[in-house]
Amino acid sequence: MHTQVLVLGGGPGGYAAAFFAADLGMEVTIVDKVGKLGGTCLLRGCIPSKALLHVAKVINESVEMDDWGVKFDKPQIDLDAMRARKQQIIDTLSGGLSTLAKKRNVKVVIGSGVFEDSNRLRIEGGDPSTHPSTGCISFDTCILATGSEPAMPGMFNIGSDRIMDSTGALELADIPENLLVVGAGYIGLEMGTVYASLGSKVKVVEMMDTFLPTTDADLARQLKKRLDHLFESIELGTKVAGVEEKDNKIIATFEKGDKTYTEAFDRVLVCIGRRPNSDGIGLENTKVVVDDRGFVQTDNQQKTDDPSIYAIGDVIGNPMLAHKASYEGKIAVEVIKGENSTFDAQAIPAVVFTDPELAWAGITERQAKEQGIDVEIAVYPWGASGRAQAMGRPDGLTKMIIEPGTDRVLGVGIVGSGAGELIGEATLAIEMGAVVHDMTECIHPHPTMSETLPHAGDAHHGVATEIYRPRRPKK
Repeated sequence: MHTQVLVLGGGPGGYAAAFFAADLGMEVTIVDKVGKLGGTCLLRGCIPSKALLHVAKVINESVEMDDWGVKFDKPQIDLDAMRARKQQIIDTLSGGLSTLAKKRNVKVVIGSGVFEDSNRLRIEGGDPSTHPSTGCISFDTCILATGSEPAMPGMFNIGSDRIMDSTGALELADIPENLLVVGAGYIGLEMGTVYASLGSKVKVVEMMDTFLPTTDADLARQLKKRLDHLFESIELGTKVAGVEEKDNKIIATFEKGDKTYTEAFDRVLVCIGRRPNSDGIGLENTKVVVDDRGFVQTDNQQKTDDPSIYAIGDVIGNPMLAHKASYEGKIAVEVIKGENSTFDAQAIPAVVFTDPELAWAGITERQAKEQGIDVEIAVYPWGASGRAQAMGRPDGLTKMIIEPGTDRVLGVGIVGSGAGELIGEATLAIEMGAVVHDMTECIHPHPTMSETLPHAGDAHHGVATEIYRPRRPKK
């Protein structure tokens, strides 16, 4: 079997690249070990987790309505129905992708792919009754999109199903009375939010002394204030020194400073990062270069050191985001087609889908300081927003990172209810090289949370209507 373009991996980067290549008239084959298109994001990651986070949000909002004099009974949780609904969403979306592949004449081969050389892929596994073994598929060009998987340090591999990674947590085997979440990154905080809302007592431990170190402290602080009430505790600067199973409990030993102590939990969720899926796929039989962390090396056209192989998504490094992978997939296809395309995005938005959500795009204040970049900061508190007050959610903040002299918007950070929906406008502004005046002179509907973006610009100019914050004179 021969194909013009072979895509190894059917996740959001892989199928986006495959569909785009087919739309441009290329002959395309996707090889995926699961066979259901969607990858980690759809099948066992961001889509099912956001479905469960929606459930958590509704539960929490029902409690918040007490302040309005509207009282709901304590929710009755039917885990079987919840799991079925989650699976229905996955099946619907994955089925839609399968239909789209057929409409585009994109072949989908089930099995694990191993490179024989730079132009041949051996297929292993799969279901021979529905997809007979194809042996090797030869190709003109391959787009490597094998993604990543949760990292699980050996210390936690004690043979207990009470210790879970993010995939296991999404299975919702039960609602543990006590849950330990190891790692205060976005995955741990999101899944911790789900389980806490369903009734678990959640303890989060983080080895580092900072909370969400990839974003700005003032934004992270707003989120932590709320999570401090939802979770039993968030322990920073705390290391898990060991775990053991005893009497149907996981006994965890913690080290914090010079203090050592133990606690018992029904389940432990380990969320300390992800590692690229680059091992065991025969890259040593090609010219592809892999660094010491397992990431495939590419240039800004998604080219590897092997002229026949391109790479996109998690397997090439951070940020490990589905929308970044999809963007890279389109770049790779355009380059394969002969266009002089490059990855030159000025901003890659990121969202932590907790409640409140935390989102950012472009440079952060933290990054500016680390890189020695001079910036000006404008902040608009949601306590001054009529819509936020009406929603009972004034616990938010919109922040703008501005280039001195030009007033160009370099970055935006937002924490608050629905921040993930607001960050798109900020991303567009950064990509277009907008200045603060462009934001403030664009009329936004009232009352909405989107108004907080131009209001942050007004705060920068010292003319914000709902707050009094005169602009400091320039030095």
